[in-house]
Amino acid sequence: MHYRVGEARCRDYAVSSRLEWMLPNGRGGFAMGTVAGANSRRYHGHLVAAVRPPTERLVLLAAVEAYVTIDGQVFGISCNQYVGAVHPVGYGLLESFGVGEWAEWVYRMNGHRVRKRLLVHPGEDACTIEYANLGDEPVQLTLRPLASHKFYHDNFRVTDFYPQFLLFPDGATVLVHNEVKLVIQHPDAERTPTTGWYYRFEHAREIERGLDPIDDLYCPCELRYYLLPGETATLIASTDEATTAAAFPDDQEGEPDTVTLLEEAARKFLVQAPDRTTIIAGYPWFTDWGRDTMISLPGVCLHTGHVEEARSILRGYAGAMFQGLVPNRFADRGGKPEYNTVDATLWFANAVYLTLEAEWDEGFAEEAAGWLGESLEWHMKGTLYGIAMDKEDGLLEQGVRGVQLTWMDAKVGDWVVTPRHGKPIEVNGLWVNALRIAEWLAGRLGRDPGEVRAAADRAEASVQEKYWKESLGHYLDTVDPDDASLRPNQLVAMGLPFAPLKGPRAKRALAKVKAQLLTDCGLRTLGPQEPGYKGRFEGPLADRDAAYHQGTVWPWLLGPYVSAVLRVDGDREEAMRALEAAQCWLEEYGLGGIAEVYDGDKPHRPGGCPWQAWGAAELLRAWRETEAFPTP
Repeated sequence: MHYRVGEARCRDYAVSSRLEWMLPNGRGGFAMGTVAGANSRRYHGHLVAAVRPPTERLVLLAAVEAYVTIDGQVFGISCNQYVGAVHPVGYGLLESFGVGEWAEWVYRMNGHRVRKRLLVHPGEDACTIEYANLGDEPVQLTLRPLASHKFYHDNFRVTDFYPQFLLFPDGATVLVHNEVKLVIQHPDAERTPTTGWYYRFEHAREIERGLDPIDDLYCPCELRYYLLPGETATLIASTDEATTAAAFPDDQEGEPDTVTLLEEAARKFLVQAPDRTTIIAGYPWFTDWGRDTMISLPGVCLHTGHVEEARSILRGYAGAMFQGLVPNRFADRGGKPEYNTVDATLWFANAVYLTLEAEWDEGFAEEAAGWLGESLEWHMKGTLYGIAMDKEDGLLEQGVRGVQLTWMDAKVGDWVVTPRHGKPIEVNGLWVNALRIAEWLAGRLGRDPGEVRAAADRAEASVQEKYWKESLGHYLDTVDPDDASLRPNQLVAMGLPFAPLKGPRAKRALAKVKAQLLTDCGLRTLGPQEPGYKGRFEGPLADRDAAYHQGTVWPWLLGPYVSAVLRVDGDREEAMRALEAAQCWLEEYGLGGIAEVYDGDKPHRPGGCPWQAWGAAELLRAWRETEAFPTP
């Protein structure tokens, strides 16, 4: 168990109901919940299945209500939050919680101990749940599975559901709804069919997000076990009757170092689905997004020994390329990919380069040269959403009304919070980088780089000339039209492999970014002295979206920051200092994950998605880059 929570924190509901755990199955599904045991999000559940992997996730088994009877006294060891009440209050009996390859709760009742463990099956929509009597006397265990059977973004109501089929074969209970099965295998249990409802579960985190927090849950049966000391009761929840119980591996000895924990955190997002290998952008609510995938790929794949998977991901996105653009997003419920992004394809070029640097493969290099040639040609002549090379200065421009194409993509209704139309600085840093990669690749393959070298030279000169603002001491965030806001996007154009920003100007800008944007957990998206700065990421979704890129801190930006520090200042000590608290970040929100965002103002509370791919991936990549950087 790499993450453990002691008795005092477990029994403090304000703490244990906020600390979350998550176990992915490697195909888009997962199990997720809180240390306390209460589901605080509509996405929480013991079995969240990706029925069209890696998307179309359904919450099938939301929870298991559990009671232990010892010498006639009944103890509720599970925990649910209802409107106005928490019941049972199993968190008050917790001795410890741990999560690593599985999740584990140990409860203590008048000197008796019972352990619950949950293990997700790799590559299957299934989990094994085990209860063990760790005491010296027999106990009676009563379990009531609570089914949900809903799309994970939705709520679940008694009026929404009655199973098409409810079957009770020996040793199992099977619910079928909309052609999807929930199979609960319960060998050795005394089963009583009890088709009933539990009403008005309340999800506290959804209240904070301004969303409907209420679910009802369906109980198909009650299961009873009599456990002698040392005996266990096992449930297997799955979408297939043929699923068998998974064996719990031996617990690992020793305390892993930070980089090992970051590697484990990054691997959680690598997904092998039947039709594609991909990277999930974040758990619980994101699927695979082009930009997130390409930024995350080096950390998720190249620094965890999955180079072949990296090539497979890149081939998959290249196969979906349209008019020179890779998809921004694959739809969660089918439908065509969306292409509303200016930078995902440029990050794709960067990921291609880093993959070939990690392991040269001539055949893959030939493929990549074809993809990049086609993509750059479209960018030069013009493609979707006004994305085109300006013939005057060689820079990439973009933007159409009502659409946000950069990573700062928050939108509230028809209001695009940070439109950034024109020529954003990180986009043109990436543009120069992509042109240089094409030039490099041509050279490696023995071809004349010709036109692409000239385009790169011209664009690089324009970046160095047009973005600098002497009176500010930092680079403009966009030009044509100009935006002088102090933002961290200039770091990308300093830290890329073929970064165009360098020298004394870059040193001045980097110093100002460090002074005003760098925090202990990432970089602010807007300087605190800038108009429109918002120091808190809180409230309903509209308020959060309005703050998303207006001062909110993003941990993933530490990746570009560290690369810029190493390339511009050559300061290995500062680079490592910026990363030194990474192990704390892995333990304060989603256990074993990096939070999507933090507040811009102290105390920098974590928020957003508890497990964000590019946060973990960029911290790992930056850590490895810093380790490899030569010392003076």
